[in-house]
Amino acid sequence: MARHWKELLPIDFYSVSSNGMLHDYDRKVLSLLYQPLIGALPISLYFTLWSEIEQNRIHSGSIHSHRTLMSLMQLRLDDIFEARKKLEGIGLLKVWRRKQEEERHFFYELQPPLSPEEFFNDAMLNIYLHKKLGKQHYQKLKSFFSDQKVATESYEHITKSFSEVFASGHFDSLYISDELKEDIKLDASETFIGRGEGAAPSGFMDTFDFELFASGLSKSFISEKAFTPKVKEMIAKIAFLYDINPIQMQSLVLRAIDEKEEVNIELLRKIARDWYQIEYGDDLPSLAQRTQPLHLRTGSSEPKTEEERHIRHLETVSPLKRLSELSGGGEPSKADIDIIEGIMFNQQLPPGVVNVLIEYVMIKTDMRLSKSYVEKIASHWARKKIKTVKEAMELAKKEHQQYLSWQVEKKNKKATTSTSKKVIRQEYIPEWMKEENKDQPKNTEITPELERKRKQLEEEFKRLKKR
Repeated sequence: MARHWKELLPIDFYSVSSNGMLHDYDRKVLSLLYQPLIGALPISLYFTLWSEIEQNRIHSGSIHSHRTLMSLMQLRLDDIFEARKKLEGIGLLKVWRRKQEEERHFFYELQPPLSPEEFFNDAMLNIYLHKKLGKQHYQKLKSFFSDQKVATESYEHITKSFSEVFASGHFDSLYISDELKEDIKLDASETFIGRGEGAAPSGFMDTFDFELFASGLSKSFISEKAFTPKVKEMIAKIAFLYDINPIQMQSLVLRAIDEKEEVNIELLRKIARDWYQIEYGDDLPSLAQRTQPLHLRTGSSEPKTEEERHIRHLETVSPLKRLSELSGGGEPSKADIDIIEGIMFNQQLPPGVVNVLIEYVMIKTDMRLSKSYVEKIASHWARKKIKTVKEAMELAKKEHQQYLSWQVEKKNKKATTSTSKKVIRQEYIPEWMKEENKDQPKNTEITPELERKRKQLEEEFKRLKKR
């Protein structure tokens, strides 16, 4: 059964609100800055939910079922669910759920996008946008959202203050009666219509080991007071962006200390970027180039068995590199890279776990990456909170039959012949993916039970093809 049915049903109700007033200018920001990062469907969902809010209001005042939303957007519920998660991950939507008896109600609060200035100054979003669009298109967008400053240096500032223009009346006139107090006070169940603040993606503090980071810093070089919540958030975000482990980050932070013995964030960003260019020889990072964080590595530093060596490899190689290895050393296609970056950005799976996912899907689908199939398994693993390579391997083996059923359920999947199946079995298959059966001799390739299952699958594929 598809995973979205556990989270969302067509009969579930929803209502929409916004965190402050949304403006027409936000549409340009969403279309030109956010859409390249998360795709057209999430932005379309945002605009559809926005359309339910009346002009100059912040709450829709109406309740609909998700079946209505499916009809409006002409989309399947699982597509809407995936688009919703992307909006949540990038900070454009907050979701609440309430259950009364058998009825579920979702409350969707649209968050305003970051202002162009906040977006282009964000330590992460601007880098990913540059990587997606390229230098030329990125510079055009930057010019579109900026303008020339008016030079006022040669002018004299003569604006008058409030006290120069207005005078206060007698104190008696400022007396506030109890009745007036009630008139000017807003009811507790209401809120003024204003402009909410946009929020950048969050959750990076959980991905960085600050305990390990702090253990190697001498208090004589930097005080603990220098690590304010804002500074720690930026350190974690920069570490995520440039794939910097806590040990490496120690030396970079020490180089970013200013004369006030504080961490200069702008300087740290520059130092981190210079470090990345030297380390990887690339101008900008992409999500697929990250490797498994040190604190999530469970493999042996001196592997002895084939499986231990393979786990070690998956923990120390980036998903981009693993994808290239499985493709015979060739450069992965942009479509494949986008799929991998998408699940790392939206599901926030660690790189080592993504490597296991790449292996599993490519070997089971004739060395092709199916976007919907990858995202379905990635979402499942994210909900299971899979963080290590070993956990991913064990879950893949345990739930192999369920993943196989997801593959068969795809309506537009091309029928796979018996011959193509034999080719898949001849591809390199890691030890961890091989079926474990102690009673079966190792040199036995096809048992009567496997042959029976193969014939069942062939018949199923034939029926699907006829449909």
